Amino acid sequence: MKRFNHFLLAVLAVGLFAGCQTKQKQMKEELIDFIKKHDSIVIPLSRETNLAYWQAAITGSEEDFDKAQALQLKMVEIYSDTQALQTLERIKISGLVNDTLLARQLDLLYHQYLMAKADTSKLNEIVKMETKIEREFSIFRTQVNGKELTDNDVEEVLRGSKEINRQKEVWMAQKKIGRVVSEDVIRLVTMRNEVAKDMGFKNYHQMQLILSEQDPKVITALFDELDTLTKGVFAEVKGDIDNYFVSYYNLKSKEDLMPWNYQNRFFQEAPRIYDVDLSSYYTDKNLESLTAAYYSGIGLPIDGMLKNSDLYEKEGKNQHAFCISIDRKEDVRVLCNIKPNSYWMNTMLHEYGHAVYDYNIDPSLPFTLREPTHTFTTEAIAMIFGRFSSSPQWLQDMAGINEEEKMKIADNCFKTLRLEQLVFSRWSQVMYRFEKAMYEDPEQDLNKVWWDLVEEYQLIKRPPQRNEPDWATKIHIALFPCYYHNYLLGELLASQLYYYIVTNIIKSDDYKFQSFANNKDVGNYLKDNVFSVGSKYYWNDMIEKATGEKLTAKYYARQFVE
Repeated sequence: MKRFNHFLLAVLAVGLFAGCQTKQKQMKEELIDFIKKHDSIVIPLSRETNLAYWQAAITGSEEDFDKAQALQLKMVEIYSDTQALQTLERIKISGLVNDTLLARQLDLLYHQYLMAKADTSKLNEIVKMETKIEREFSIFRTQVNGKELTDNDVEEVLRGSKEINRQKEVWMAQKKIGRVVSEDVIRLVTMRNEVAKDMGFKNYHQMQLILSEQDPKVITALFDELDTLTKGVFAEVKGDIDNYFVSYYNLKSKEDLMPWNYQNRFFQEAPRIYDVDLSSYYTDKNLESLTAAYYSGIGLPIDGMLKNSDLYEKEGKNQHAFCISIDRKEDVRVLCNIKPNSYWMNTMLHEYGHAVYDYNIDPSLPFTLREPTHTFTTEAIAMIFGRFSSSPQWLQDMAGINEEEKMKIADNCFKTLRLEQLVFSRWSQVMYRFEKAMYEDPEQDLNKVWWDLVEEYQLIKRPPQRNEPDWATKIHIALFPCYYHNYLLGELLASQLYYYIVTNIIKSDDYKFQSFANNKDVGNYLKDNVFSVGSKYYWNDMIEKATGEKLTAKYYARQFVE
């Protein structure tokens, strides 16, 4: 009897194993078939959509925006397929897909198709509203005394003028875009929240983080930690900034300083308070050529990408900067509005950091995995390179300053970079916490919430009796929602990668005078360990494989806080 039971159990086990294998094979084949059908439709449509978006961004024409919108609506329709979502859910719940690449695609596709739980009419309306708001930003020009100013013109006045009344006039005029779009943005936020609730989330902010594989509690805890790390040090440097500007503008006291006096529309960039004019090193330089030479020198050439890019100001053109991969292969483009100064040198290095990442993702990977591991990992690469625009070593290696000049400006260059990081870190706190609050309650007094946060984290005083939707003047809040925290995560990873490269690739203990210029080992390391893998791995797994550690704030703190 005992022997019979053992025999029977063995037979059953073999049968169950064979049945499981059959089921696994069925699930695998079903997923492969799903992906083939998905790719056959999405690959050509995404290329067409990206091309239309690019055209709209460089022309600003209503016709081009309408075309881009129509294609985006087609993409929404694809990912609103409830039957497709049910198929993916069934395969995912089975747990039978154990092939690494297939399982990763399943996770990412499942997140994309979750929108099928939402009302398609709401999704379509969101696309239409986003297109309308984007066009308003694209065509808006600041008007002062009958003269039209571009965003570059506005920044030049704020950076370069000592006439406080002129600064105020331009700052106030530029903020009028807030009135133009704010009501639409609030409607958009409300609709996004409705969609998120349809999909089972508390609000859109929570949904965006979770679907991008980030735990909202972890992100908030990280921002709290960074707040603690930077609060005291920032208060000190903010005191230095205020003292400098009291003297610079010949004011009576710090109490007289207003937001328009800090050389930037949002105080998101460091004002020039140290005795080094970084822009002076770029006034006679071709930034396009400098960028190309630098990336070529580290084994990441960008010549083909430059040809497809649009880098100079045009009427109606988007006034910001971005990188876009048209086909997730070789057609990668950058939009900029170059002027020969340090801001645009930083921006060119930054955007082509995104570009070399996109361009060097392994083209043999499945289409769904041919994107950066995460939004903030591509930001990290862009930030590593953007930082070099204020590096004395980079200025020597690429812009041709001599050793004496390098050493003369070295200390103030580092102070400038440190100030940039601290200012940006505090600004990111405002953006993250404002968006979180806005999606939790879009009907509250957002004008007050905005300035309360600006005062708390940036230590900038609100203008007397100011009650305008200044929060709506930041394009990211409307069109790149719940994204901004990734910039700060990118800064953390940028420092982590920088320290790893200097220590293990360059094999140096000099963390101050580095530019990576003409070192192809750096480009090879990034290609092999960061770029090529695309989104094959969960972001923290990729970081650990590339640096030996999961994401940590300690290198950022070591570089800029301690």
